[in-house]
Amino acid sequence: MLSPPPSPSYFYWFLRHSAVMCLLLHSLVLMTFCFHHAATSCSERCYCSENESSGKTVRCSNLQLTEIPEDIPNDTQRIYLDFNLFTKVPTNAFVGLPHLVELDLSHNELSQLEPGAFRGLGSSLQLLDLSFNKLVNFNPEAFEGLHARANLTNNPWHCDCNLQMAMSYVDLEPASLKGIVCQTSDPKEIGVQGLAFLLAADTDLCVMMKRTTDVVMLVVMFGWFTMVISYLVYYVRVNQEDARKHLEYLKSLPSKQSKSEESSTVSTLV
Repeated sequence: MLSPPPSPSYFYWFLRHSAVMCLLLHSLVLMTFCFHHAATSCSERCYCSENESSGKTVRCSNLQLTEIPEDIPNDTQRIYLDFNLFTKVPTNAFVGLPHLVELDLSHNELSQLEPGAFRGLGSSLQLLDLSFNKLVNFNPEAFEGLHARANLTNNPWHCDCNLQMAMSYVDLEPASLKGIVCQTSDPKEIGVQGLAFLLAADTDLCVMMKRTTDVVMLVVMFGWFTMVISYLVYYVRVNQEDARKHLEYLKSLPSKQSKSEESSTVSTLV
């Protein structure tokens, strides 16, 4: 015996819910595509290429850019930002790029690397090119966690005690520091201008600071010694004055007693 055919209301319910499910599925697929496209598409105005050997490469060279692009795909392995107009690299500028192997920032106007400028790249970055910029002062906090080989040539580096002390806080490949050539120095007479920072072991850029520290210590010690001597002199003088007054008081006591005895003798005679 055949079952009765479904009622029209059943078909209406089925079609309505099917349409809703199709719309939800379509939206989900579209959102997934959009997120994937946003994560893997090329940065605006830049040129992207990809192959099996070198991965994704983003080229933003010679575009007159003044700020680091924020839409670089997170699967990028090589970025070329050379020949632009960047003046600084801000904190966390490349934090969303965990696969980055090479970063080229050469031939810009860079004069400042903020603390944490290359944060998040320590485990992947192998080559960092900062050549032909305007870097003067070396900030170790900008290179935190980096073990890469850095090209630091052709910058107007200022070599001083701060630079010398900063070297113990960076983990860059030692050969990278050969690129720090001293355009200016403090003190000037130490003779490092025009030389690479990796100088002879007996070169000490902190010698003047140490001398200044020694002088300050001597001045402080002399001031402290003078204060102690002044206090001792004051203490001795105050005690001498108290002793003199006490001695005068003691000397005055016998004279008063003798006057009392004389007056008692006179009263007896009378």
